[in-house]
Amino acid sequence: MVTSRELGKTRLPLWAAGFVALICMTILGLSAWREWETRNTELRNAEIDVANLAHSLIQHADDTFELTDTILVGLVHRLELDGLGPDTISKLQTYLPTRKSSDRIRGIFVYDETGRWLATTEQIDFSGLNNSDREYFRQHRDSPAKGTLIGRPVKSRSGGQWIITASRRINHPDGSFAGVALLTIDVAYFAKFYERFDFGPNGSVSLLNNAGIMLVRTRDESGAFVGRDMSNAPLFKNWESRPAAAVYYFKSPLDGVQRLSYYQRSSRYPLFVLASKSKDDVLAPWRHAAATRAIVVFGLVLLIAVIGFYLVRQLSQRQRMAQVLVAKEANFRLLAEQSSDMVTRIGLDNRLLYVSPSCVRITGWSAEELLDTSALAGIHPDDMERVEQAIAALKRGEAEEARFVYRQRHRDKGEIWAEAALHVTLASDSGEIDGVVAVIRDMTEQKDLQDKLASLATTDGLTGLANRRAFDERLADEWARARRDGTQLSLLLIDVDHFKKFNDHYGHLAGDGCLRALGRILSATARRPADLAARYGGEEFAVLLPNTGPDGCAEVGEGIRQALHDLAMLHAQNPPSRLVTVSVGAATGLPSQVTDSSTLVAAADRALYTAKDSGRDRLVMSGQVVPWPAKSA
Repeated sequence: MVTSRELGKTRLPLWAAGFVALICMTILGLSAWREWETRNTELRNAEIDVANLAHSLIQHADDTFELTDTILVGLVHRLELDGLGPDTISKLQTYLPTRKSSDRIRGIFVYDETGRWLATTEQIDFSGLNNSDREYFRQHRDSPAKGTLIGRPVKSRSGGQWIITASRRINHPDGSFAGVALLTIDVAYFAKFYERFDFGPNGSVSLLNNAGIMLVRTRDESGAFVGRDMSNAPLFKNWESRPAAAVYYFKSPLDGVQRLSYYQRSSRYPLFVLASKSKDDVLAPWRHAAATRAIVVFGLVLLIAVIGFYLVRQLSQRQRMAQVLVAKEANFRLLAEQSSDMVTRIGLDNRLLYVSPSCVRITGWSAEELLDTSALAGIHPDDMERVEQAIAALKRGEAEEARFVYRQRHRDKGEIWAEAALHVTLASDSGEIDGVVAVIRDMTEQKDLQDKLASLATTDGLTGLANRRAFDERLADEWARARRDGTQLSLLLIDVDHFKKFNDHYGHLAGDGCLRALGRILSATARRPADLAARYGGEEFAVLLPNTGPDGCAEVGEGIRQALHDLAMLHAQNPPSRLVTVSVGAATGLPSQVTDSSTLVAAADRALYTAKDSGRDRLVMSGQVVPWPAKSA
């Protein structure tokens, strides 16, 4: 009588054939799933790209209109103080070109209460021109609101090009309407700026106002889309209930292209940016690669089916080994599946042979989704080489364990910090290395806390510049480097003139805004990697300029002073300019000839006090007007 065990042996080839068929189906299924996941990953990566692009472009738009707002506020304030008499207008016509200091600004205009042109930066005869028919003029005339109005695009009467207007109302002393101050920005300026970015062959970027009026759109050489009303598009349905920023898939009503996009509203102005790529452009590389991979997978499945018969004959010999491995695997799984850390087993080909259930919490993907995928998938490119080297060293037998911290992609959170502890595993029959066991835990909270503490220790909370501690440490490092290399080191000390009076007159909030504005100028000035802008204390700032001589130091310092002048922040208690100004003390030293870095600070400090004693709003270079302190013995 045939026993069940013997019956099982007789059916083993059939079972093996069924198993091979199952493997082939599994490979095909996993391949299809991976291709779908790859497709979704391409879309997600494209979503991230357009999101980052939208964030950058809305910041650019905010900065542009913040500049126009600042200029308009100062201009209207001056006109309301001085009036619109002939003398004032004559001075204004001379003054206006000095405010056109940026390629963002097309022109500046002033109109009286009838719409007649009073002054402009344009080189035209405007004696007979009148803008009382413009929409922005009528709004300011009919509304007492003092805020800056960003209008819809119009054709410029002075140049004929499409422009975006920003305007403010001018009042008489009794509060009645006195006219309008207008600043214009070329639509072409934004379009040219957007051309710097790669949106793909059929991608686009649009800048619209919250009412759905198209202000700028790329790939619009003729200007056909400028000023178009898009308020009936699906994006504007339930507009008020939509989030401030989100991914948005749509078919463009302008060119009929199916687009993947991201819109980002401005938090300061009634504007938003819509950055988009063609969905077909995004998926085209994936389609080509997927076709190639499908051919390879089908070939592999066919090969597995052919050699499956030969694997059956080896199955009996491996059953005993399999039983031992099953017992070990059961113990391994029991420990791994009870752990809060993610436990994985990695084969010599870097594929995941086992993943514990904690993977859902650590990576966002289930164990079934991760099995048979590369253990290196999702690791940040900057960390990849280090991780690959550690795993390779383990597999070569150069080490038995390794531990490192790296960045890992999370399905929902984007990216996390993880710590991995790796140990080699040995084959039970040969004792040879057959893989690696990795225990992984989420270190994001700990890493974020470390980074936050490190940032707080070196950053000034108000201006975002380096603080005094960071400055002192960098000064010591740069001094040692310059001493070693025999190069020059320059220092600027900058102090806001009559800052206490500014605070007393305008309030501490305005004072904080003044310091932040100066901080932005210094950040823009310290462009080289080795340069450092820092808040030295109170209203005093410092800029460290390695490998910079006296001429370069003076040029940078004068640039800072002039940039603050160009902002034209009012300071009624700071005659004669009545603007916010700074005094700058500068010093350049050759550390190989000077004993201590404190000598450089002392020289710049003395130059700063000389600048203040000489009338403020100036730069004094130590060694030219003020002698250097005596060298240390």
